[in-house]
Amino acid sequence: MATFSTPKENVPEQLYHTVVQCFDPTTPESPQLVFPLATHTTLATAKDFARNALQSLGYSCDDFQILDIRTPDTRDWKHGDGVLAWARAPNHWEISVYLDTKPNAERLPATDDGTDQVALPGKDLQLHYVIQTTINLNKDETRMQHSEIEGVFVHRAAALQAARRQLAALSENGEFAQYESRKSLEPCTDWPYGEDVVVHAVSHTGENYYITVATLLDSKAHNRHHRKRGSMGFDRMACQVTDKRGGVAT
Repeated sequence: MATFSTPKENVPEQLYHTVVQCFDPTTPESPQLVFPLATHTTLATAKDFARNALQSLGYSCDDFQILDIRTPDTRDWKHGDGVLAWARAPNHWEISVYLDTKPNAERLPATDDGTDQVALPGKDLQLHYVIQTTINLNKDETRMQHSEIEGVFVHRAAALQAARRQLAALSENGEFAQYESRKSLEPCTDWPYGEDVVVHAVSHTGENYYITVATLLDSKAHNRHHRKRGSMGFDRMACQVTDKRGGVAT
């Protein structure tokens, strides 16, 4: 477990992760797409960021059929307690931006510049998120999906180790009918579960579990794909989310 030598007051007890979730209601059998957008060390700053997260990705109100933003004055909010922004795209995709609040288990320090972000020990480092997604296929063939951030790490190796441990004990106890894991995120032709997936498991009652290691959507968009701007990006055929400023994350 990574630790940092910082004054106690600079290490917050909680971290507030902003997450974007994309869903195509016209194909309910398809999985929802989930990406971390940011991590903050105070709730107020995290809320402010989440309310403006879609704009920070380059979108405007005109890009959506509906764009609802939850403010302190909002009443009768219908999109869920943790959701700060909800939108419907012209292609009917529904996009939710919500907060996932978790204990700061790795004792990551806060910056001292007033931005309420995590202070990284090197300028070229970035946060790595371990995300568990559970998918249950109902009798009517619709999917119930829940995704949750299980840990955040500065170094990829630590995140990979945590991801591989996430379901290992349950597997050893015989909780799964199928269990597969891999040691790295290197491209693999015989791994059909996604390039960010480290562990895939199926319970005896049919639930599917995916443990992924992800970086911020913005970082992935600019560093991995560099596509031209243009489409809304919520493309169910490609299962991709495009950053209008130039990237795409899968």
